Amino acid sequence: MRIKITAEIDGVKSEYTITFTRRGSGSGAKGYAHASADAPDGREADAERFSALVKALTGKEPWIQRMKDGRIKMACGREHLDGFRRYAELADAIENWLERSY
Repeated sequence: MRIKITAEIDGVKSEYTITFTRRGSGSGAKGYAHASADAPDGREADAERFSALVKALTGKEPWIQRMKDGRIKMACGREHLDGFRRYAELADAIENWLERSY
């Protein structure tokens, strides 16, 4: 499942896509997004904006993973997905995806 979010943070308009997958049994949903090297002020600033956005929407900060090659991957877990479910626009789609994924 993919959640696309367009937001303006600190005067910078960005579009983020979080791709969620299921791993194993239970509630092991994981979602990933990548910071853009082309974003204003680079990857680090993009990751900070994404982190602030996800925290504002879900109440939880995502995990930030800095790769050896300079890429930055942001990770969200089931608690973030549950936070996104609070929004009517996403609730049904997330619930259906979780039911189909088990």
